[in-house]
Amino acid sequence: MIGYPPLQIRVKTHRLELVGAADEMLAALAPLVRDGKVFAEPAPYDDPMSFYESDPDVRVSRWLQSVWRGRGRFSPSDFRLAFAVIVDGEPVGMQDLIAEKFDTCGTFATFSWLSTDVRGRGLGTEMRSALLHLAFAGLGAREAGSDAFVDNIGSNKVSEALGYERNGVDWDIRRGEPGRIQRWRLTRSAWETRRRNDIELSGVDDFCTFLAHH
Repeated sequence: MIGYPPLQIRVKTHRLELVGAADEMLAALAPLVRDGKVFAEPAPYDDPMSFYESDPDVRVSRWLQSVWRGRGRFSPSDFRLAFAVIVDGEPVGMQDLIAEKFDTCGTFATFSWLSTDVRGRGLGTEMRSALLHLAFAGLGAREAGSDAFVDNIGSNKVSEALGYERNGVDWDIRRGEPGRIQRWRLTRSAWETRRRNDIELSGVDDFCTFLAHH
């Protein structure tokens, strides 16, 4: 994986760093997945989701497979960038950028999880801010989308705090049962009104060149 541009991107704030989730980073995150520190109640993830596997070995292996599948699907239109979230030198979660029709529409969505050990410290907002800066300032995105079950208070608060506007509701399935989803959208112009000047990007130019050649 050495030199592979999607894994060389770095996003740094004063509180954390997003680092491309190469295999050594996944190995460092695996104990958190194994120990169930990715869970939350009410259940935050839709089906199918490897984090709901009860067997720790199966949970880790299926999680790894899902990350590798996302890494393997790559085009200028649709791609997924998975980042490890590093706080004080330790990996504590993941933050993903999921590009959708990116070359024509400039739209993307986000997905994240954070270890139970570090929740409640505002890191969820900080890591989403870092990813938004990468997408809008670094990649020229036009609009971000997000959604969460209505009882996922943490995710919905992050979206609201960062200036997303409500974008309707829908239904999804978790653990085999229907759940109401709140949708959110953040336009580039809305992001610009809150744009931060303290977030550092690296590896973006090489990634954009890589993207243009695919």
